[in-house]
Amino acid sequence: MRNQEDLVQAIVAAGVRDPRLLSTLREVPRASFVPPDLADHAYLDRPLPIPHGQVTTQPSLSAKMVEALGLTGSERVLEVGTGYGFQTALLAHLSNIVWSVERFPDVAETARNNLQLHGVANAEVVVGDGTKGLPEHAPYDATLISAAFPRVPPPLAEQLTVGGRLVQPVGPGGEEEVILFEKGPRGLVRRRNITGAHFVRLYGTHAFPDPA
Repeated sequence: MRNQEDLVQAIVAAGVRDPRLLSTLREVPRASFVPPDLADHAYLDRPLPIPHGQVTTQPSLSAKMVEALGLTGSERVLEVGTGYGFQTALLAHLSNIVWSVERFPDVAETARNNLQLHGVANAEVVVGDGTKGLPEHAPYDATLISAAFPRVPPPLAEQLTVGGRLVQPVGPGGEEEVILFEKGPRGLVRRRNITGAHFVRLYGTHAFPDPA
């Protein structure tokens, strides 16, 4: 059976080099952030299913996205798409505070429990429409969006500080380029392609219409 170090080595093999992030990946047990019946698969570098037809992000992909934000420990971070909280925990270890928005109340509650169990006190999970961001806690120094849409939702760009970074899978859902943006004085500037990926769609007021 694979263990946590096996997963870290797979993430290194995928090209992740940030020493703070790799150290955090050794501290945060992914097995505690997946459905209990899938814990035996937690240290494989692959997405795992969670309720409502969603999946957890593949760990190496999540690590590449987090690494691209260039977190130093002082940032206010907005995350769109909490899932079961593994990526949220990584962000919380690497920044000052994380606000994470999740569509589904039951998934959000599981994430809260997982984060609390592991003593993550600087992350707050909110149920809501992630495409609206959380203006009451803005501005953010970094934003990570874990679902796909062809454009960055305007509120998420507006709530980012000048000089802040935003990572989003850009595409129709199912075949995307994960892009790093930086906010300049006149708005978002596309900085680089991080990787290709396959993400679920981003639903909300400023993205795809909610199928429900």
